[in-house]
Amino acid sequence: MGKDKNPRRVAENEAMAKLRMLRTSPQKLNLVAAMIRGKKVDKALSDLTFSKKRISDDVKKCLQSAIANAENNHNLDVDELIVAEAYVGKNLTMKRGKPRARGRFGRIVKPFAELTIKVRQVDETVGEQA
Repeated sequence: MGKDKNPRRVAENEAMAKLRMLRTSPQKLNLVAAMIRGKKVDKALSDLTFSKKRISDDVKKCLQSAIANAENNHNLDVDELIVAEAYVGKNLTMKRGKPRARGRFGRIVKPFAELTIKVRQVDETVGEQA
């Protein structure tokens, strides 16, 4: 008697990748995630390649992982993938400090974030008719 198979967390035509403990604030990461939402994956990859934001390399790595999951694990066609969702969450915050004048203590917070990217396969012929 084995255990039942876990149900899939995404639909049949989707694949997902998650990146945790990114050393940037969620607000800055969301600017890069908003840049790729709803785009075709090849256009999103080229946008991330030429972005000047420091965190765009990590976002690109996560998107490539989602594309590889779609191709290898779910047998989806890479040419028909779009970035369906790209959302950001908060992770832990390291609290540090620095002595300031007159015995005070300046608090320094170093936030971490996490990123989830879902890619979805869409038919190009359906998109053109609608």
